[in-house]
Amino acid sequence: MTAVTVQDVVGALEAAYPPALAESWDQVGLICGDPADEVTKVAFALDCTQEVAERAVAAGAQLLVVHHPLLLRGVHSVAASTPKGKVIHTLLKGDCALFAAHTNADSARPGVSDKLAELVGIEPGRPIKPVLLGATDRWGVHVPPSDAAALKQALFDAGAGAIGNYRECAFSYAGTGEFTPVEGADPTDGTVGEHFTADEVRVEFVAPARLRRGLVDTLRANHPYEEPAFDIVQVEHAADLDNATGLGRIGTLPEPMTLREFTQQVANALPETAWGVRAAGDPDQKVRKVAVSSGSGDSFLADVAKLGVDVYVTSDLRHHPVDEHLRAGGPAVIDTAHWASEFPWTEQAEGIVAPLGVDTEILHIRTDPWTVSAHPAN
Repeated sequence: MTAVTVQDVVGALEAAYPPALAESWDQVGLICGDPADEVTKVAFALDCTQEVAERAVAAGAQLLVVHHPLLLRGVHSVAASTPKGKVIHTLLKGDCALFAAHTNADSARPGVSDKLAELVGIEPGRPIKPVLLGATDRWGVHVPPSDAAALKQALFDAGAGAIGNYRECAFSYAGTGEFTPVEGADPTDGTVGEHFTADEVRVEFVAPARLRRGLVDTLRANHPYEEPAFDIVQVEHAADLDNATGLGRIGTLPEPMTLREFTQQVANALPETAWGVRAAGDPDQKVRKVAVSSGSGDSFLADVAKLGVDVYVTSDLRHHPVDEHLRAGGPAVIDTAHWASEFPWTEQAEGIVAPLGVDTEILHIRTDPWTVSAHPAN
């Protein structure tokens, strides 16, 4: 039988959780370890804390799979005298690689929020925020005619202008550009304080939406003007939203229940934490249409308010955003512990890896940082 390698496991996980689905700020994939190393056991956890790393090594795992990237924010040292460096040294000395599937696992189908949706009692439907691998942007860029060819080539080299089996696709037409540089400007053409007009070319092309940030950087680096004029429009995607990839999920309870009853149902379904589960809204309000988003989800409060849900289940909610959301007529919210909303995903990830023929173990370590919850004594 052919030995299973770190890369084999990584390949299976990335097939289920495509890295292209990750948010632009995220850092997913293999964090440390040799892709060619043999794997006979894989461990799973939500966070790679020091305790988790030590447990993975003690369990004989050659690969630890986690949700939260250890090195999400930049570090300048992984010396063993630093907290994150100590984790890395522990893993490498124990011949254990580390892999993270984060927002790509959130957006995948099935993904982290699908598991959360099923646990709280709904069939996961459309995402709150669709993240579509095939999404396309249509660009328009204004540039002096003498610089158009070089700018187009730089954008093409960065991935723009591909349509089916054709590359370097664009449409250009001439026009007149005009502007008045004001104090503080350093114009390539024209003079500060004087209105300027010149021939320009508008170049239009398409590009994958996932390349947007990189193409903006390429455009600015290669355009002759310090403030290039351009516009980006995302092309409407005809995807079936009920089955689309993306962040969060929306579904319907089999029968309506009060917010108080549903909050208890959520608490019963999720792993227990010291601070439990809390809700904001009328406890006796009937709820049926539910939105869920695993992990920190207050950035979606405005989105769920537009989607006609009765209650929104997420984590890490803050006082002022929730207060303003409710006063604006938004749906009730249920706030769970971040760890509790995402840890059940480890079962899903284990199910992807187990068919490879390796041993698997979920490390049931509660990495939720909160350890005490107190209420006034009666």
